[in-house]
Amino acid sequence: MYGLKVYPWTATELTAYGGFEISRTPRYMSALDQAWLTRGGAYVLANIRGGGEYGPAWHQSALLENRQRVFDDFIAVAEDLIASGLTDSEHLGIRGGSNGGLLVTAVMVQRPELFKGIISAVPLIDMLRYHKLLAGASWMAEYGNPDIPEHHAFISVYSPYQLVSPTVDYPEIFLWTNPKDDRVHPGHARKMAARMIDQGHDIIYFENAEGGHGGGANLQQLARTNAMELVYLLQQLAD
Repeated sequence: MYGLKVYPWTATELTAYGGFEISRTPRYMSALDQAWLTRGGAYVLANIRGGGEYGPAWHQSALLENRQRVFDDFIAVAEDLIASGLTDSEHLGIRGGSNGGLLVTAVMVQRPELFKGIISAVPLIDMLRYHKLLAGASWMAEYGNPDIPEHHAFISVYSPYQLVSPTVDYPEIFLWTNPKDDRVHPGHARKMAARMIDQGHDIIYFENAEGGHGGGANLQQLARTNAMELVYLLQQLAD
């Protein structure tokens, strides 16, 4: 955060991926993130276990029965941001897509008091059935096979769809997906939206008419979802 003055009330976006040995390293920022910074927001990229930022062992340490480490690392970063006075829970939002959507939805369910906003895009959410939908069966080396009892047991500990509760207050979540996503089935987001509405929670749900796992079918549609995410973050986090 060089050159940026931050305060406990600084609107802060925290993001990560945490899976499949994918490295999230410093790079030129997207239009969405640039727009966020120019409006006074802070941006935090967490390099958590499950990714590839520190080599294969960093990824392998969070596979299968150790998946909770991904969520624990992300929660630890959020707690440190708050403890360090860089933001507070009323101004901290999290954003993730695909496996990152699983990440932010899981930590919302586990530690809802830490966050004011959640953007979960094209997410995996029902982890007890993910392997039956689209490309899900190809990810069992990462998450496990829910049809195996011991795998079912450790996946059940974090699967957001099964754990979301009507008796817990969650921040308003922005869930969005694409009906033509051929990688992560849109049913994940649809089911979670329906369950949270049934439980009485406030949510925002959006489904793009076109486009696949990567977002809109063209730049105009991509710009629209970027704008929706930016407005959501500003409304939730900025004073």
